[in-house]
Amino acid sequence: MKLSLVISTSDAAFNALAFKGELENGMKMAKEIGYNAVEIAIRDPKVIDPEKINSLKSEMGLDISAIGTGQAYLAEKLSLTSEDEKLRLRAIERLKEHVELSSKIGGLVIIGLIRGIVGNRDKEKVTNLFTESVKEVAEYAKEFGVKLVIEPLNRYESDFLNTADETAQVIEKISMDNLGLLLDTFHMNIEERSIEESIKKHRDILMHFHVADSNRWAPGYGHIDFHSIFKTLFEIGYDGYISVECMPLPGGTEFSSKEAYKFLSKILDGG
Repeated sequence: MKLSLVISTSDAAFNALAFKGELENGMKMAKEIGYNAVEIAIRDPKVIDPEKINSLKSEMGLDISAIGTGQAYLAEKLSLTSEDEKLRLRAIERLKEHVELSSKIGGLVIIGLIRGIVGNRDKEKVTNLFTESVKEVAEYAKEFGVKLVIEPLNRYESDFLNTADETAQVIEKISMDNLGLLLDTFHMNIEERSIEESIKKHRDILMHFHVADSNRWAPGYGHIDFHSIFKTLFEIGYDGYISVECMPLPGGTEFSSKEAYKFLSKILDGG
């Protein structure tokens, strides 16, 4: 397992990021701290220069672990389950653009907030809209050799696909080998009876892993038992990235990113 840091483009609308701003600075900071990769939250792939990203990757020896897409929902209300067909189709096209970017710079494409919400609608109808939309994107991504992951989100951020079980059911229904599960310790701490048991149960579709502590601070500053969680990840043979997605707490961007790296590295080294 290797460590990744979530960073973002300067038009980010989401606050649970250790670094938000110019990509080159974020990548430099991650490299200097010791991270193996960065996960980039990108609202609009069209504003990203893949050649520049690849040049920076080569220069710094960094990988791209994943591409976050949720800001398209936060900033533009693009949703895979929107009742407005135009918005739904725009969301699908936006994800296809993320897929194309991923094929050039690397990284999984994350389906998080762009799923939309249920609200006062029929949940089965929303699930069907989501399933159809994701299947279309997954089929497109397969042509590019790109993998997608769906992330369960806690009930305070979304009313749709809150648990690992709910999300796994959708993934199994779509049934494509380039579609998997992203688990996040912050969300799991709220929604799962046992983080470790959920990891074990869904080991076959787990493709990416986010970490933040119970208060969404850097790991080590809350009450989540990361030693037990990492022991479970080792036991199931998880070999993907561990991606730090926390608020810049405590102490600001650089300090929290360093604290997360030191804490997690120690566990990975058997400490």
